[in-house]
Amino acid sequence: MHDIRFIRENPAAFDAALARRGLSPWSAEILAADERSRAIKTQLQQDQARRNEASKAIGQAMGAKDMARADELKAEVAALKERMAAMETEDRVAGEALTAMLAAIPNLPADDVPMGADEADNVEVLRWGTPRHFDFAPQDHADFGPALGLDFEGGAALSGARFTALRGPMARLHRALAQYMLDTQTATNGYQETIVPLLVKDDALFGTGQLPKFAEDLFKTTDGRWLIPTAEVSLTNLVREQIVPVDSLPVRLTALTPCFRSEAGSAGRDTRGFIRQHQFEKVELVAICKPEESEAEHERMCAAAEGILQALNLPYRKMLLCTGDMGFGARKTWDLEVWLPSQKTYREISSVSNCGDFQARRMNARCKPEGEKATRFLHTLNGSGLAVGRTLVAVLENYQQADGSVIVPDVLAPYMGGITKLEPR
Repeated sequence: MHDIRFIRENPAAFDAALARRGLSPWSAEILAADERSRAIKTQLQQDQARRNEASKAIGQAMGAKDMARADELKAEVAALKERMAAMETEDRVAGEALTAMLAAIPNLPADDVPMGADEADNVEVLRWGTPRHFDFAPQDHADFGPALGLDFEGGAALSGARFTALRGPMARLHRALAQYMLDTQTATNGYQETIVPLLVKDDALFGTGQLPKFAEDLFKTTDGRWLIPTAEVSLTNLVREQIVPVDSLPVRLTALTPCFRSEAGSAGRDTRGFIRQHQFEKVELVAICKPEESEAEHERMCAAAEGILQALNLPYRKMLLCTGDMGFGARKTWDLEVWLPSQKTYREISSVSNCGDFQARRMNARCKPEGEKATRFLHTLNGSGLAVGRTLVAVLENYQQADGSVIVPDVLAPYMGGITKLEPR
């Protein structure tokens, strides 16, 4: 959601920021709707003042036995009441139209976000690790994974395409990754473990920006709830409609949850293998902080995600997304892309975004700085720390052996119950 006062005072700057996103100007249309809404409110206030004045005058006229004047005033009050009822409806409709307009526009990019049309214009910030040299041709996980317990056929038979069952040591490795991530993000990086609902109402998805624009990418239940596409939705909305005490900030939360996505906008992409699923697990990181802290918090969150990749010794690169590739609610995003030997390229495994006050305005989440009378909207950030399934794919491919087995990374040994290698059945 955008600050209407900022648009009133800086229409050219607002349009210029949208242009960096590749969007047409909106300020004229927004300000026209805003002017209409404000005019209705002004008229309502004037009519209410006149209604109060006339009501008081009725009593005075009746006290003076001037019944003709009293009847005249009563007729005026009745007309005002009728007109005000219609205008209140008009006010509600105008306000909803303005809100819908503001809610449909993506967040404005930060000044240091590079211009660009799509992922080809993203900027590489750093690389970590050296891709392994194989003395055999590395295989795609989709080819050697089934012999280790990636049951694509079983999952598809149960639920259709892009659902997978995991069996035996493969399931254990997946669980080990998830638990290692969660333990690290809580014990080492200071995020508070949280168990959250997987079903949410419309307001929660509106708050984090998935609704109304991305409804087709979600799964909806018959009773009107939605399956979460990411724990970001539940975690961030825990401060919805609240004034959070300043001395409790920053709030850092993490959750390991299943995530559900219809992937309506990704037809034909990664249909093979375990990279893009309708149901997957992810360790999500969310931070809620004062506005002046969000840039530092962004750096901290990205480092928390990078630390998992480094501990697993998985080569990756850090990308600064351009204006044309950022998500709807982000003002600045780093993507972490892990090396996949079979594809000979880096693939996204985490997005870490600073949303500024964009989500907080939609949720009405605020803080009240000490010594200030007015409240301020909080800043929110989110990132994957990490996506468990994609990390599993990276481990399988980077630790694969010529005989089809996979070495378990050392850092996962405490979670594997003595299993040091996944061997083909």
